[in-house]
Amino acid sequence: MAKIGTDILHAAALLKAGKLVAVPTDTVYGLAGHAQKTESLQEIFHVKQRPQDKPLIAQVDHIDKAMGFVKNIPNNARMLAEKYWPGALTLIFEATNEVSPVMLSGGTTMGLRVPDHDMTLELLKQLDFPLAVTSANLSGHHSPTTAQEVNEQIGDHIEYILDGGPSTIGLESTIVGFENKMPVIFRKGAISEEEILATLNLKLSKKEN
Repeated sequence: MAKIGTDILHAAALLKAGKLVAVPTDTVYGLAGHAQKTESLQEIFHVKQRPQDKPLIAQVDHIDKAMGFVKNIPNNARMLAEKYWPGALTLIFEATNEVSPVMLSGGTTMGLRVPDHDMTLELLKQLDFPLAVTSANLSGHHSPTTAQEVNEQIGDHIEYILDGGPSTIGLESTIVGFENKMPVIFRKGAISEEEILATLNLKLSKKEN
């Protein structure tokens, strides 16, 4: 089983060395690795038993830290980031050539989030690279909201779990992409579609049966 602790510097050292660490967020616990190390990315897929066609999300403490990895950020995306970051919102952007194809699962876009958790934000500040993150559970299993739940599922495959207490939301982030600069909800989550559209002064379109 993995060691559980609160040593942010130890977690940062492991991540810099290409190791995987489970980290707390406001939504659920995440399985994190160095987003620029192909071996770390491949290990995330292996540990989680995650299908290779499901891309990973990058986490940073500030959008400026991802500027070399994403491009064509529409004004609507900036408005949502200003409103909900740090928070339970993942935004999808076109990725630059600096992003590993493993991170993108063969696609051309990358999800980006600033989590609302003091411990993980402090961890991210210690790093000069984004973290590749996915929920710290085996694929198809319940997403963990405590360090102990992480250990029960994947503790035999990672060295360290950063314990930030129970996740406050317990529901994955809402994923929003953009088509013709307009928002598209790719995954419903902690922030409702109504909240997203209200922030942008847009109306919810009626769905046909």
